[in-house]
Amino acid sequence: MSQRPITTVPALVEAGLADPARAEVLDKVAAEFRIRISPAMREAMGAPGDGIAAQFVPDARELQIRPEELADPISDAAFSPTPGLTHRYPDRVILHVTRTCEVYCRFCFRREVVGEEGTLPEPDLAAALDYVARTPAIHEVILTGGDPMVLSPRRIAALMARLEAIPHVDIVRFHTRVPVVAPSRIDAAMLAALHPRRLAVWVVIHTNHAQELTAGARAALARLADAGIPLLSQTVLLKGVNADPEVLADLFRALIRNRVKPYYLHHCDLARGTGHFRTTIAEGQAIMAGLRGRLSGTCLPTYVLDLPGGHGKVPLGPDHVKETGPGRYLIRDWRGKDHEYRDLED
Repeated sequence: MSQRPITTVPALVEAGLADPARAEVLDKVAAEFRIRISPAMREAMGAPGDGIAAQFVPDARELQIRPEELADPISDAAFSPTPGLTHRYPDRVILHVTRTCEVYCRFCFRREVVGEEGTLPEPDLAAALDYVARTPAIHEVILTGGDPMVLSPRRIAALMARLEAIPHVDIVRFHTRVPVVAPSRIDAAMLAALHPRRLAVWVVIHTNHAQELTAGARAALARLADAGIPLLSQTVLLKGVNADPEVLADLFRALIRNRVKPYYLHHCDLARGTGHFRTTIAEGQAIMAGLRGRLSGTCLPTYVLDLPGGHGKVPLGPDHVKETGPGRYLIRDWRGKDHEYRDLED
């Protein structure tokens, strides 16, 4: 199998991932949001349309823009004090160090900007770091993009040194797909770059289906975990990919086996052209209810909605507690059965 990424519609057709009769419309989709499927993910696909292919192969439905869909669904731009920086919560910022990725997910909430440019220019990076240095409330810097791990270990190490020089920054968090979609990049040089002297480094893996966790991906996760780097995961709830309790249970169990704590299950954002991926919130809550009890608490992420307008993430858990009087409650267990509970004596 080719060791080059798939980046064009003709290459999709040649790989058997697209019908030649659909090439013209898929070219229109690709003109709106580029294609990139890493060799590791091509090899992991079982068939066109499976849980991996549906995430990366363009679909004509992406041209259907619904009225509620937004170019910037979580308002990165509205909370950007300098280019490349988003400051939405008081104690942490997002630093968009690059707009490129090893794969381009068809449901990406930053699809309007991802792939448009390379590494954040030095003047913008310097301005962003200066803002962080002048804002002592910021304790955590989240590196995203794009995908920060497409940068070379040399660039990452240099960035970590600059962040470590800011006394009030304690934590650096990487949000990345690289350990799963391009696992060979997690080598000794990358691991060394992720070990500054003072900063606590966390890596949050984006993965949506257990089929993505190939032998190469599992080995990359093991290298990170063995190096002492704590690992979390983020998953997007996607119709046609993982919107099923059994599929998600398989994923979350696989992550725990690989020493990755499931962190967030994201409701699919209102990005333009992604309506065919989105469930309703009620459907998502029902899926979470189906997971509760069959999975241990270590396996369960928090189901969240990133509110449009930049208002932040909100848990979408079911209402387990209903107050029926002073100190009296009706509490619902994971089987859906209600129980009376009192925490005040008469």
